[in-house]
Amino acid sequence: MRALRPLRDRDFRLLWMGLAVSLVGDGLWLVAIAWQVIELGGGPVQLSLVTTGFSVGLVGCILLAGVVADRVSRRRIMLAADAARAGVTVVLGVLSVTGALELWHLVAGGLVIGAAEAFFVPAFTALVPQLVAQDELLAANGLEGMIRPVAQQAAGPALGGLLVAATAPGPAMLVNAGTYVVSVACLVAMRHVPLPAPADGDAAAAARSVLADLREGAAYVVRERWLWGTLLFALIAVLCIIGPIEVLLPFAVREQAGGGSAEYGLLLAGFGVASALGAALVSSRPLPRRYLTAMLLMWGVGSLPLALMGAMDALWAMLVLVVVVGLVDAGGQVIWGTLLQRRVPPRLQGRVSSLDWFVSLALMPVSMALAGPAGELLGVATVFVLAGVGPALAGIAVLWGLGLRRDEAEHPLDPAPSAS
Repeated sequence: MRALRPLRDRDFRLLWMGLAVSLVGDGLWLVAIAWQVIELGGGPVQLSLVTTGFSVGLVGCILLAGVVADRVSRRRIMLAADAARAGVTVVLGVLSVTGALELWHLVAGGLVIGAAEAFFVPAFTALVPQLVAQDELLAANGLEGMIRPVAQQAAGPALGGLLVAATAPGPAMLVNAGTYVVSVACLVAMRHVPLPAPADGDAAAAARSVLADLREGAAYVVRERWLWGTLLFALIAVLCIIGPIEVLLPFAVREQAGGGSAEYGLLLAGFGVASALGAALVSSRPLPRRYLTAMLLMWGVGSLPLALMGAMDALWAMLVLVVVVGLVDAGGQVIWGTLLQRRVPPRLQGRVSSLDWFVSLALMPVSMALAGPAGELLGVATVFVLAGVGPALAGIAVLWGLGLRRDEAEHPLDPAPSAS
């Protein structure tokens, strides 16, 4: 089967297995950290502080991490990142089990875990092409795209909910640390993959080249309206959506539906399964002719179900809402990834992708920091209305206000075949 061919390579198989297990741990962490804050007597504001720490570490290091991934062994970077995450989660888990854990420990731990994640992601992305043949890269990326939502958004949260309900957040954190240990073991078992030789051995020249490359990539983004317009929409969507989902949803589950950690994990699992299904459905069809329209409407109008989240008092109704959002969000992500590969010149794709990652994350800490206070000031229901309506209005405004429908008509990606 073509989609599974990359797994024939031993090193890629080890890399993929380690990633899959650590992603389960990432999802488990979402549930454990939320209920740990609640057990410490905290509320939305305190959970905002913890999640903001993670986001600051991630956003603050991502550009530097991209540079390091081109200068240091990618495998060693990933080893260091997973070892750091394992060590931090062990410390937090032990502190929790012994009753010595305080809120500032969680904030500091989240900061370190976010920084480690920032270094892991570009190193992983750059290592895959060194392991897999060029004609199998699409299948390799497809395997990652399928396992990420299933493990991180479905299996991990579901396991986390069960563990926290059966024991406590501390033991769940220790299990999370174990998933990083498995990833480290898989990376150690891989062969050494040498870093591609630099074109110029002079360190100062290499540093100047990185800065010049970043400027060139940024200049390209500014010139392409469809690109900066989509990134502008992403900024608005991240600001509106991430904080309410990460910070307020656990409290909505507890206060509106009377649920606990297991029910919260079920919602995250539903979102993850729906995301995997949405990606599979969209990738199995031809790229829409009106690709920008399809993508921005899926992302924008597809967020409208969130506006109802604060009014739901039944868990099944909440589950339906997150499933719909997961389906359309993942579908839009598939189209976006395809556009970056087909409309951006190959020599700029790495830089544009890294800038996309940075811009998409830039307002994540702000969203998480504002969600808790906004929930207490305006009410959880009102914040979810803003989370659903804001991206919908932004998507429509960007699509028609910036003339992106004309742009996609002028740049068809699948033109009709010419006559012989």
